[in-house]
Amino acid sequence: MPIMKPRAMGFNAVSFYIFWGILEGKRGDISFEGFRDLQPFFDAAKQAGVYLIARPGPYINAETTAGGFPGWGTHTPGLWRTSNASYTEAYAGYIKEVGSRIAANQITKGGPVILVQSENEYSGWADGYAEDPVYESQLMQAFRDAGITVPLTTNDAWPGGHYTSVDVYGYDSYPNGFDCSHPYNWSSDAVPEWLWGSHIQFTPNVPNALYEFQGGAFDPWGGSGYSSCSVLTGPEFERVFYKNQFAMSTTYLNLYMIYGGTNWGGIAHPGVYTSYDYGSAIAEDRSLREKFYELKLQANFLAVSTAYLTTRPMNIYNTQGSFTGNSALKTTQVLDVVGNKTGFYVVRQADASNNDTQSYTLNLETSLGALTIPAIGGSLSLNGKDSKIHVVDYTAGTTTLVYSTAEVMTWATIDNRDVIVLYGNAGELHETAIKFDGATPPAVKIASGNGKIKQKALVGGALALQYTTSGQTVVEVGSEVLLYILDRKEAYQFWVLHPPSTGDMTHFNTDNPIIVKGGYLVRTATVNGNVLSLTGDLNSTSNFEIIAPAASSRTVTFNGQPLLTTKTSYGTLSASKKVVLPPVVLPNLSSLPWKAANSLPEISAQYSDALWTVANHTSTVNPIQFTTPVVLYAGDYGFHTGNILWRAHFSATGTETAFKVDIVGGSAFGYSVWLDSTFIGSWVGDPAVSEFEGTFSFPKSLSKGTNHVITILQDHMGYEEDWASASDDFKTPRGIMSYSFIGSPLTVVNTWKVAGNLGGEEFIDRTRGPLNEGGLYGERQGWHLPGFDDARWSSGNPTMGISQAGVSMFRTKFNLNIPQGVDYPISIVVGNSTSTPKHFRAQFYVNGYQFGKYINHIGPQKAFPVPQGILNYHGENTLAISLWTADATGGNLESLALQITSKVETSMPAVVNQPSPGWTPRPGAF
Repeated sequence: MPIMKPRAMGFNAVSFYIFWGILEGKRGDISFEGFRDLQPFFDAAKQAGVYLIARPGPYINAETTAGGFPGWGTHTPGLWRTSNASYTEAYAGYIKEVGSRIAANQITKGGPVILVQSENEYSGWADGYAEDPVYESQLMQAFRDAGITVPLTTNDAWPGGHYTSVDVYGYDSYPNGFDCSHPYNWSSDAVPEWLWGSHIQFTPNVPNALYEFQGGAFDPWGGSGYSSCSVLTGPEFERVFYKNQFAMSTTYLNLYMIYGGTNWGGIAHPGVYTSYDYGSAIAEDRSLREKFYELKLQANFLAVSTAYLTTRPMNIYNTQGSFTGNSALKTTQVLDVVGNKTGFYVVRQADASNNDTQSYTLNLETSLGALTIPAIGGSLSLNGKDSKIHVVDYTAGTTTLVYSTAEVMTWATIDNRDVIVLYGNAGELHETAIKFDGATPPAVKIASGNGKIKQKALVGGALALQYTTSGQTVVEVGSEVLLYILDRKEAYQFWVLHPPSTGDMTHFNTDNPIIVKGGYLVRTATVNGNVLSLTGDLNSTSNFEIIAPAASSRTVTFNGQPLLTTKTSYGTLSASKKVVLPPVVLPNLSSLPWKAANSLPEISAQYSDALWTVANHTSTVNPIQFTTPVVLYAGDYGFHTGNILWRAHFSATGTETAFKVDIVGGSAFGYSVWLDSTFIGSWVGDPAVSEFEGTFSFPKSLSKGTNHVITILQDHMGYEEDWASASDDFKTPRGIMSYSFIGSPLTVVNTWKVAGNLGGEEFIDRTRGPLNEGGLYGERQGWHLPGFDDARWSSGNPTMGISQAGVSMFRTKFNLNIPQGVDYPISIVVGNSTSTPKHFRAQFYVNGYQFGKYINHIGPQKAFPVPQGILNYHGENTLAISLWTADATGGNLESLALQITSKVETSMPAVVNQPSPGWTPRPGAF
């Protein structure tokens, strides 16, 4: 995860899930090897100065297979997410192990972890069940027994008063929903005003904690893509919905997600695809959306507004027309009830779907008495989907803003001068009043920029300044105040940095801020004597303005290179830094030498399935009872991910005309069926269908007494999430629910066999974990791994594909030589043919890691980011692709390429490649 970027954005904490199913793929075998090791993540957070909120579950939801439960849970008896002993015994070892690692990194022991979440959205139950306080108590005690001493939390799915026995109760809210196909549609009442009342109802004596507030949206198979989700929850959404949470005095606001990343391997549940970009502020390839910069404005405002921490909303449900007289607007008055001074007035459209421009004035009580604002004349405006926080009697160092309609981004006292950064939309009229002592207001001087300032001394001792926010104007007010008046685009360029202090928590310092304008991303500031060292990322030549103490910035460097600085007339520093983005030519995947091999030998007459698992169970603990002669649920035999193969051996009666089979695999799954070596059809898949019964005709009649094999290849799209407690939805089978032979009800399958990933729960690849590979022949043999000898394979290219239904594996190698000092994220990009679809499924393996699952006729994902560290940026890489064609005519990838998705010059530390062990003989591979 890009842990430094939230810190640079102004956030002080990151919450993270821990996936039980990845750590304990086999019951009792809990592994923290390789990428599963939590300690490097804890260390990185501490180095970045970011607090951590651990969310280890055991249930996490998160659009993950089984909601984070291990696959072996599907064949473990008893109801999960209850106090049922079989469940509490199942999670006991995991909680003990993961809890001890979290405990060693608590803030009480010098680590970054400040909170630990118990369970996840324990808010709904299957019919006949209800909240189980015994389970809650047992789980909390398990965390305490593991050494957790920091407060325990939980996230109610809504403010419903569930699981309030934790130390700090909180709730979730996703007010704009998940319909990314209509990203501009907001319901008129989408903005929730009732959350404060619910907080007071259930837990008034703890912070108003919103543990998951909408930061994006997930997208399903066949969806509109995450670029649409980023619009649905874009900057306008952030300005309206997050500021409304400020109006609710929300002092713990956690956004889901800031960064989603990738559902690599079999991590995803059936409702989402490989990408988990989520439309977040930080995109899947770690590039920054405009959302990131909007969040930066709000986070930095909250960081310097200490009076907000003791506020309460004063007029909930009485906001329409309040303080403005305009019934098209709602204004929430949020007052500091401890200092009894500072006020925050949050203005938004009464109808959230309204795109009109509203004009208004504010009638407010201030320390100068009642005022109508703007005091100099004119009116304020709110344009469409927007919201503003107007402050009253706001303290910025030694300066008091009697009011400001322009929003505060940040302020800092630097060299005995209060630097205050204000912003608004381009072209808006705003007014700020600064309190002064004595009879004469301070002199006002425009030090930089083309803005014009109107002035008016207010009765009681304040100087009102009226201006239009356009570009950047710097105003000196006397000798003690420096105002930056900015439009939003200019404000996006400002960064607030805190040089490390001393002691064990040095990077968590929030004192002595330095303000820097410029750069795509400014990460850190360090002071050593009179040298100020800045680090960050640039995507173009940047003009910097540096607002720092003179004594500690006589020399300024950026990424280790000295900047040529000049002093502005008002005492700040300016400098320019040219960006260096060296050209890189990526390998042309189409022209590389590819090798290909058949990965479905199971349909050949010579193939032996002697080493397959015999499906012969005659009972199951699964709540969905079987109707077939033996259990045909893949999970009951230890296979929980990827592709599953079934083989049915039978002796013909001579009257069979077709095979009918009902298979469940999860949304968008598919399956193909062969009679002996003959393809007889496929269910190609549909995003809305998770179970399908198909009838597949035999090409000719079978001779009585002859032996035959039905081979079925099905996709396993992950297990269902188990959101409703005590429902055990995650145990919904993946496999065959029923089958019959049309024309011959007396035909009996003599033997059923099943194959999944080699070893099942005794998974072979300890490095890449239990969810990385499935049951294709090529996967079982390890063809996707680096170092496999494919010299005897034929030439073949995935863009040429195969000409019949079946499965092939394609392999190639290529070298990368990406220069140091740059961040060039790379994706595998395919052409999409959904308009005239061929029906096929492809999986992309990079150095043995599965980082893409593509279903051609469903989509929508076409670009599959592969992070550096999986991709070797300075050496050889192996790319393997499985291609499963579901049509008799076969199929192929329309196109295939590597693509750099963004370019920045960076100070990012060198990336250490993940272990990518190569192929070795796999004993027992079949």
